[in-house]
Amino acid sequence: MIKKRKIKVHPYVFIILTFLSVILLGTICFMLPWAVRDGARLSFIDALFMSTSSVCVTGLSVVSPATKFSLFGKIIMAILMEVGGLSFLTIAVCFFAILGGKIGISNRYLLREALNQNSIAGIVQLVKRIILISFIIQIIGVILNYFALMSYYNYDFWKTFGASIFHSVASFNNAGFDVFGEQSLIPFKDNILLNISTIFLIICGGLGFIVIEEIVTKHSLKKLSIHSKIVLLMTVILTIVGMLILKFSMFDQITWLQALFTSVTCRTAGFTVIPLNQIPPSAYVVCIVLMFIGASSCSTGGGIKTTTIFVIFLTLFYYAQGKKPRIFHRKISDGSIFKAFVLFGIAVMMVMLGTLLIGFSQPGLGLEKILFEVVSGFSTTGLTMGITGSLNTFSKVVLCFMMFFGRLGPLTIIGVVNHNWMTESKEKIQYVEERMIVG
Repeated sequence: MIKKRKIKVHPYVFIILTFLSVILLGTICFMLPWAVRDGARLSFIDALFMSTSSVCVTGLSVVSPATKFSLFGKIIMAILMEVGGLSFLTIAVCFFAILGGKIGISNRYLLREALNQNSIAGIVQLVKRIILISFIIQIIGVILNYFALMSYYNYDFWKTFGASIFHSVASFNNAGFDVFGEQSLIPFKDNILLNISTIFLIICGGLGFIVIEEIVTKHSLKKLSIHSKIVLLMTVILTIVGMLILKFSMFDQITWLQALFTSVTCRTAGFTVIPLNQIPPSAYVVCIVLMFIGASSCSTGGGIKTTTIFVIFLTLFYYAQGKKPRIFHRKISDGSIFKAFVLFGIAVMMVMLGTLLIGFSQPGLGLEKILFEVVSGFSTTGLTMGITGSLNTFSKVVLCFMMFFGRLGPLTIIGVVNHNWMTESKEKIQYVEERMIVG
């Protein structure tokens, strides 16, 4: 009797295929005549771009969702943002478990990889708590948004309610899409409640599901894991430093609230309350750096992540003293250091490659704007200096790849070649160490 050989699918391959499938499905939906107003249709490349930007929770847009999409199109966009932010795998497993289905060992390994966990123990319960907490936060956002937008929609309940839901989903998932027009949140720059609500949702989504779950369940900063402590520390530092530099760079042009909002939104959210094509060089650099760093691991945001840049700076600091990096009385593992520098290096190379390709295709756009657009796409931020709508087909494809690569993460993409994903890799052959001349 011939035994069937069970094929082990690499979890990263499954995750990549899942994202690609959702993007393709979204593209088809956006191409439907009732997805846009007046019966017009989006071209395939524009539909692909909008779907990729939605699933990768970026916010870059070649058409205005407010004026181009119908109610059906906006609902599809909101669903894609939710699926892209929480991940289809996480949502599917949660609902399957609620319905009483049995989650197999292979699916638990997939969840472990998707959530960057070290063990599969309690992984299903963790997913349930993540989904529940995420929806509760977004419901709070809907309520706050409703009161903030009532007067804007002349107290029309359904219009206000619909816009509140869309904005809550987009904010929590760090997507950056809005249904207010082509100026993002600039018309609401003095709406304190909407600014605070958006900041709250962006930060919650950018902290990461694991951090939020620990904050809710452990009720004490002392009981948090080292990962959560680092994430909270870096979030506070980056937000405050970014706000201060932006405020002093544009002292008479923006308020403290607008500086805070811009500092927060640059960390992969994509909303703006100031015209970015008018910012000075110092503010431009701050936005680039904040976008590149991005949010935190296991969050709805992109970038190289706060923990990555923390490990890099900590390693450099202790290396200068001839010591091993440590934090909170714990030594940082060599594997974490190696991953951090690899991730940083790949991210820099991808940004350079994307800038080179778009610059070669459309040199007239200018290096400054192209670099900003590529970093925004790679970090899934969604901020732009106004060139997204003028991109040609080749440039749109490049940005789609940047968004996809940035959302999944470089380590996920290159991790596909790792055939030892179920066990720790150990080389059978030991090589003689060679000290290379570096620097």
